[in-house]
Amino acid sequence: MANEILVTAEGLTLLQNELSELETVLRPANADAIREAKAHGDLRENAAYHEAKLNQTRIEQRIAELKKVLQSAKVVERQETGGAHLGSVISLLDLEFDEEFDVTLVGAFEADPAAGKVSISSPMGAALVGATADVEVVIDTPGGKQKYRVKKVV
Repeated sequence: MANEILVTAEGLTLLQNELSELETVLRPANADAIREAKAHGDLRENAAYHEAKLNQTRIEQRIAELKKVLQSAKVVERQETGGAHLGSVISLLDLEFDEEFDVTLVGAFEADPAAGKVSISSPMGAALVGATADVEVVIDTPGGKQKYRVKKVV
């Protein structure tokens, strides 16, 4: 399938849980908010109504997006050999600042750089795919080239 979206098993579960929450919790709660706002009368100047309608649009768009993603999601199991790949946890040493940190390679829809989850389609993720321990990687970033040493791949 040409439009497959690669995800880890954990990422698939998170996407399914988000869809379930949107459909069973947030959508009905927002429908209640719309009904309550309508009960207040004139809709032209009813800020609560307009906010609830905007939230409804956001919720419905996210539901549609998640359904589309889940239809084309392909779970990639972590391999035990061959270097870093989807699902691998990689310990890196920043050669410029001499700081060590861990990143997990994930699919694009799971990416959360603040939590150390790096998409395999990002510059850093692409550079790390296939990397093994004691290898140096150079990543082109908008701020210039960043150099890292792979300490270990789990």
